[in-house]
Amino acid sequence: MRKPLLNLCVAIVLSTLVSSSVEAEDRPNIVLIMCDDMGFSDIGCYGGEIRTPNIDRLAREGMRFTQFYNNAKCTTTRASLVTGLYPRRTGSLLNSEMVTIPEVLGKSGYHNVLSGKWHLGSRAPHRPSDRGFDSYYGLLDGCCNFHDPSIPDPDFKGGRVRWFGEDDERITSFPEGFYTTDAFSNYACEAIQESVEAEKPFFLHVCYTAPHYPLHAKPEDIAYYRGKYLNGWSSLRQQRYERQLEMGLLDPAWELPPPDPEVEDWDSLANREYMDHLMATYAAMIECMDRGIGQILETLEDQGVSQNTVVMFLSDNGGCAELPGGLDESRVPGVKDYYTCVGPGWAYAQNTPFRRYKQWVHEGGISTPFIVRWPERVAENSWCREVGHIIDVLPTCVELAGAEYPSEYNGENIHPADGISLLPLFDGQTRTGHEQLCWEWNGNRAIRRGDLKLCWDKKVQEWELYNIVDDRTEMNDLASAHPELVEQMSQQWFDWADETGVRHKKD
Repeated sequence: MRKPLLNLCVAIVLSTLVSSSVEAEDRPNIVLIMCDDMGFSDIGCYGGEIRTPNIDRLAREGMRFTQFYNNAKCTTTRASLVTGLYPRRTGSLLNSEMVTIPEVLGKSGYHNVLSGKWHLGSRAPHRPSDRGFDSYYGLLDGCCNFHDPSIPDPDFKGGRVRWFGEDDERITSFPEGFYTTDAFSNYACEAIQESVEAEKPFFLHVCYTAPHYPLHAKPEDIAYYRGKYLNGWSSLRQQRYERQLEMGLLDPAWELPPPDPEVEDWDSLANREYMDHLMATYAAMIECMDRGIGQILETLEDQGVSQNTVVMFLSDNGGCAELPGGLDESRVPGVKDYYTCVGPGWAYAQNTPFRRYKQWVHEGGISTPFIVRWPERVAENSWCREVGHIIDVLPTCVELAGAEYPSEYNGENIHPADGISLLPLFDGQTRTGHEQLCWEWNGNRAIRRGDLKLCWDKKVQEWELYNIVDDRTEMNDLASAHPELVEQMSQQWFDWADETGVRHKKD
């Protein structure tokens, strides 16, 4: 009697294993690519002139979102992206009451790899290895020297060496010709190969530091763009705006805003050649990143997994107007010996057609390209004009993987996710969206409810109200005409701020 029973048990186990194997094969791989400080209009498929054939291919073979939001800042965006939660400001941005995408997917048999920038902690228990990634390579800090991460920041940025390494081991020397963007792409490709060899579905998070300052690029890439920006930022913005209109990205009723207050008049500048050099270097950084994305797409094809891989691409915030160390023409853009930035004029053009920049929560700070390609599932060259937010990415990945979001993890009660899966939108359907979305960074505030958005600019110190559907470029302030809406929506923002731990004073 024992032998038939044993045979039956073995048959059941084998059947279960086969069933699980088939299910694992059906589950898609996920490649989530995020770049750093890139503006809404920098890539070709969103109106830019920079050569981005591989990102444009993702758009041509997939779906472009027109209303997708980030959190306006590196750290808070990264926290929301991997947790599906608004940033919690009490304690760490990653605490024990949260789970990450790799922690959830790991329970369902996914191989989880990070290549690039983490910026959510370089010590236990906040490293990638502590939060579900099986392996990682890259930068645990903000941004480093692209040519040699062992070079310390200049004194005006604190003079420290950024934490760069692999699987908790710090790397302190780098070979001649090293360039972070290429290194991140190479590691990502190796991770794909290893996952396929292991016959496991994979979640690969590729976080480029391009085109975040310092402006470092290869001489041959910079040379291509030199002289292409001598007409200035206002001219560039107008050209991008016209391309955006032609491709159907924008509503023609939206007015193109004038320069932000920090933007100088191009014709009054005596250093236009130098400013051209800055933007040429920035463009070169994006083009190199695009080549790396092409390398990743080629590896997916070579490994035979392209058809069953969901690729998503976005930016962590809008173009950056910051000028650490000021504007010093003795600092040469591109080379490893100098630390340079584009400044507000070029950031104004990068965020076409919107107002403001990184750190602000007007549309220029929080709007990102978002592209998804999933062959045979997402319609080619399609548009999604519904609202999405980075808090939606974790629920989307969980649904894609057939995983389950836990109410408890490692003995801790877990916050319910704030996000909503994007999968119906990927399928060309609709979904019940967010009742409201909220933002805050460094005193800038916003809340969006339906067609309306309420903003607080720390430099203006007044609430502004916009119909964001009719006026996405935020040119017609309705606050004085609707004080009751300002009162209601501002109170809702303060309620959200209290819930998530945002420090504020009630104005």
